[in-house]
Amino acid sequence: MPETISAEFETRRDAEMAVEHLVQEHGLDRKAVAIAPVSDGNSAGAAKAGADLEDGRPKTGSDGAPALAGKLRVTAEVGDGLADKVRSSFATYGGRAAAR
Repeated sequence: MPETISAEFETRRDAEMAVEHLVQEHGLDRKAVAIAPVSDGNSAGAAKAGADLEDGRPKTGSDGAPALAGKLRVTAEVGDGLADKVRSSFATYGGRAAAR
């Protein structure tokens, strides 16, 4: 029986890494995984990461800024036997179990 598993992430990079891990390592269909802001606002996460940083510091001289308005939730619809692997993948990339 399918199960819905969700986790919240501080950065879009961490959320996307978790999704890629689920798809590439565990064979989840990408259509079964979604990323969305936790709040009503458009958000790229709650913290800068990846392309938003330069040597671990915020970039200077770039156009615009990420919309850091809150965390991101990744939700996965999984079949039998994958729930623990999905939870582990979420945790590996900093995901915290989301409230149901």
